[in-house]
Amino acid sequence: MKKLFFALPLLGFTITGFTQDFATGFKSSEVAPGIHMLEGADGFSGGNIGLLVGDDRIVLIDDGLEPLAPALLEAAGKLAGRSIDFVINTHVHGDHVGGNAALAETGATIVAHDNIRRRMLASEEGVKPGSLPVITFSDAVTFNVNGLDAQVFHVEHAHTDGDAVIHFRNANVIHTGDVMFNGIFPFIDLDNGGSVDGYIAGIHRILAIANHDTIIIPGHGPVAARADLEKAVNMLIDAKARVKVLVDSGKSEQEILAANPLADYNNWSWSFITTERMTGTLIRALKPTSGQ
Repeated sequence: MKKLFFALPLLGFTITGFTQDFATGFKSSEVAPGIHMLEGADGFSGGNIGLLVGDDRIVLIDDGLEPLAPALLEAAGKLAGRSIDFVINTHVHGDHVGGNAALAETGATIVAHDNIRRRMLASEEGVKPGSLPVITFSDAVTFNVNGLDAQVFHVEHAHTDGDAVIHFRNANVIHTGDVMFNGIFPFIDLDNGGSVDGYIAGIHRILAIANHDTIIIPGHGPVAARADLEKAVNMLIDAKARVKVLVDSGKSEQEILAANPLADYNNWSWSFITTERMTGTLIRALKPTSGQ
């Protein structure tokens, strides 16, 4: 393995000073008949990828980091037995759409929310031919394939302004994209249309269609259940309330960070979103001058 330094401004996802072990391949688990989750076998490969396999159509949900596209194509091909028909992007970040161009070259049609295409077109660095979504939607679209109906619906101003959640209704499976990070602090991208309140509302929207038997594929982290999603939103609501008390009292950002109001949630910290960075996001969202 090698270390990967993340700098993906092309797709609205710039992380400085953050390195991870870069995966060399993928492992898969079948979460329901014909529905698989793919993730890095030996390191970070991007967000969790969904794969719907059947006699009718092959559908991929997100496609990871650009350098791992060949490995993804190999892993998905082994499971599907043929090439991908559709790729659904859950949002614009490079660890979820990095394989778009490679998938498009094999004949896959890229589907995403309108705002993903807009942000990609507006990127100062430009986009690779084939990376752009070909089919876009504003609110929702349904895939009726392999005897399943997969409702893809937009969640406003949550992780970004282009988030999509995929609900396999008759299989009772939900792919949340990055509207859920299971057991770790979420990344709420305020610079790309995300918001704390929208993120909380997005999780509540998912909870409204989930039951205790629902299988949830989060954007990052292990396969989850409804209870895990409840835990995630309760943490975020409480974290926001803790920081809000200090913001409302007039304390500066430095004073709030020094007070470490999220100390009880240190176990949610990870290499990218530490307790300090999560606190900083909440301060920025809650400050009257933040515009969030």
